[in-house]
This record gives sequence, structure tokens and C-alpha cells, in this order.
Amino acid sequence: MANQVISGIKETAQAITGAARPWGDFLDLSAFSFPSSFADATTRVTQNLTHFRINYSIILSSLLALTLITRPIAVLAFFAVGLSWYFLYFAREEPLTIFGFTVDDGVVAVLLFGLSIASLVSTGVWLRALTTVGFGVLILILHAALRGTEDLVTDDLESPYGPMLSTAGGGNDGARGDYSGI
Repeated sequence: MANQVISGIKETAQAITGAARPWGDFLDLSAFSFPSSFADATTRVTQNLTHFRINYSIILSSLLALTLITRPIAVLAFFAVGLSWYFLYFAREEPLTIFGFTVDDGVVAVLLFGLSIASLVSTGVWLRALTTVGFGVLILILHAALRGTEDLVTDDLESPYGPMLSTAGGGNDGARGDYSGI
């Protein structure tokens, strides 16, 4: 049982780190420039948050872990909360059933989120964690706004505008005629 748990956590960690974009691309100094307009900045933020979402998540998680490491009780509490999230939300293949009742995933997520907040408050690190996450989000948005998107290789499905792009040039649905003879 313990070996299965450890191998499952290891596989999940490898899948997450494998989905991260190369750190060389993320930190490529030649790709940084000031956006030409506010619209350009918002487009960059949207595209970079989509493209580097795993990298940003790893950075925020690491910052939060560094913040919590100064309080051993907080580390233990969040280890327990992390295991709860893993077993009750991420590692399940079947719906959660308690006393014969099936519990919706949304309810499980809300309860686990409440458990996370309660752990923050009860261990006394909520303000420190909130400040760290706020600072981290500010730095990540600054990175996303300053990093150009011209060199990113993405497909339409990964783009935040993917659904619009996939139908904009779509097939012949009768709405557009053939104007080649005009």
C-alpha cells in the first residue's frame, strides 16, 4: 500500500514537472521587452500565463513552501492537507462515496479549500502566506507582461483564444460563399 502511494505521488510529480516548459525559455533574457501598449501587455499576460502555467505554479508553490518552512507545525499541517487533496481529489478515479452517498467533486473541492484555509488560520501563518502569494502573483504578472510571446510555439488549442481561432477560419459551413470569381 505504501509503495503504491509513493509511486503514485512520484508519477504525479514527474507528470507535473514534465509538463513544465523549459526553464531556459522561461528565463530567456533576450525575450524580455516593454509592451508597446496596454492591449499588448494584456495579450502577453494571457498568453504567457497559458504557456507557462506549470512554471508559474511551481514558483508559487515553492515560495509558499519556503514561507511555511519557518513554522514546523505549519509544514506538518500542510503536509496533511496536501495528502488530503491528493487522495480525496486528484488521485481518485471513482466518485467519492460516504455512507452510501455520492459526494460531488465540487463539494469535495470546497471542503478541501475550507480545510486549507482553516489550516492557514489555525497554524498562524495565514498573513504570511497571503503576503507571499500576493507578492508572488505580482512578480509573475510582471514577468508575463514583460516577456515577449513572439518566440513561443503554441497550438490553437493551447492559446487562450483557441476556441475563437479554431472556428474563425473554419470549414465551409455555408455562411461564407466562394468569392474567388469576383
